[in-house]
Amino acid sequence: MTRVLVVDDDFMVAKLHSRYVAAVPGFTVAGVAHSGTEALRLAGDVRPDLVLLDVYLPDMDGIAVLRELRAAEEREPGRVPVDALFITAARDAEVVRAALRAGALHYLIKPFNQAALQEQLRHVAALRARLDGLAEARQEDVDQIFGTRPPGSRELPKGLAAHTADLVEQTLRDHPSGLSASECAEAGALSRVSARRYLEFFAATRRAEVSLRYGGTGRPERRYRWLGEGNSGTT
Repeated sequence: MTRVLVVDDDFMVAKLHSRYVAAVPGFTVAGVAHSGTEALRLAGDVRPDLVLLDVYLPDMDGIAVLRELRAAEEREPGRVPVDALFITAARDAEVVRAALRAGALHYLIKPFNQAALQEQLRHVAALRARLDGLAEARQEDVDQIFGTRPPGSRELPKGLAAHTADLVEQTLRDHPSGLSASECAEAGALSRVSARRYLEFFAATRRAEVSLRYGGTGRPERRYRWLGEGNSGTT
């Protein structure tokens, strides 16, 4: 379970974001703060895995909060590092750059819908699962974690999102024997239609292998098994 600290000076917005978080399987709201000082105190008390940070806070900006959290981690070697996702109306490029340098995983600009935030949360879950499952990283793993794949290594068709593609890929990797679209959708908390689109994309680009499983009656079930980059498995 990923424990989340929600930080926003607007009480209603914080409540809304908390509801979005709670609706994603595997995530729970560990605390809510409405100022930088309160966020730092709660972070020390509840020790969240992820903090959703607004930039505009009444006493200090969110960038400073994240820097203070990083400093606290350095002072306390046994303290588990917290990931950070900025959720803010701040559009200035220098602010975005500062968030990146402070160690933010991503930056969502308000206003956005529930699906946008929940997609980011699923992306965080996929990253954490990938890192937790690695004893030694390959360059492919590093490129995907840092989002630095060379141009053209994965050109997604219009309507497909990179973060959801990463989630479906990780789900396939976690099930080496293969999955149906329904099973993938359940494991990744996606709709079956959405999961099927990404699975078919991976099959078409030869990153996944498709096999048919015949039942008693009706059409055979399509099952997908991850092959990886640069493979030429049959589809």
